[in-house]
Amino acid sequence: MVIALGHSETNAATISIAQVGWVVQIVVPLAAPAAIILGGILVLVEMTGPVLAERQAGGTPWHAHHIAERHSLFAIIALGEGVVGTVAALSAVVDRQGWTLDAVLVGIARMGLTFGMWWVYYLVPSGEILQRHRARAPVWGYVQMLIVTSIVATGAGLRVAADFIEGRATITAVAAVLAVAVPVGSFLGLMYALSYYLVRRFSFFEARLLIATAGVIAVTLVAALAGLDVARCLVILMLAPTVTVVGDRRGASPYRPRTPPARA
Repeated sequence: MVIALGHSETNAATISIAQVGWVVQIVVPLAAPAAIILGGILVLVEMTGPVLAERQAGGTPWHAHHIAERHSLFAIIALGEGVVGTVAALSAVVDRQGWTLDAVLVGIARMGLTFGMWWVYYLVPSGEILQRHRARAPVWGYVQMLIVTSIVATGAGLRVAADFIEGRATITAVAAVLAVAVPVGSFLGLMYALSYYLVRRFSFFEARLLIATAGVIAVTLVAALAGLDVARCLVILMLAPTVTVVGDRRGASPYRPRTPPARA
């Protein structure tokens, strides 16, 4: 006998199977290879379940703008956690060394990156495009996971930079800069890629913005390799999201809502 499952039942079934698997992995002691293999299978179950469910019975009823807003609030939470972590690290630096120029510059870089990444995130017209092209929602949703991960990694990298300035980190100055530059570059690259996936257009001006953004990150790394201190390198890196923000203010941003092609 074949049982036809609707989208709700499919979602419930895959999530239940995955949750049982995670509990088993917690309770049962497994060797590292077995735990990695089981974890990979469970991740696949959780990620493929919604895709299969949304292909049944027209998909789950939804409101595109509401879904986009929920994800954006999650991104804001991740940005806020990064700020809290950096402030805590800088507080420790100030308690031991007092206010130094490096501590001030790291604080400025953290706030500049936070507001820049927040601005860039909200430039992408997710709600508008998803309302017209629901078929693009699964990829958009999974990319959101990577975007939030890059935001969290940026906050962690800034915490590492603060520890380096305090003298607690055993890594090199270049590694401390890379700990921030890599997630920031990943975030901006993901935002451009997501914008292209949603809007399906990429102009010459947009290419120049992307090249300029990569240029700022490259200058940051070159400065670190040349011996410029970590705090000043982070201030340079802070300008990376500013490139896109300035482009938006000029009215030529890749993220401004445009009439997308009719195809899904």
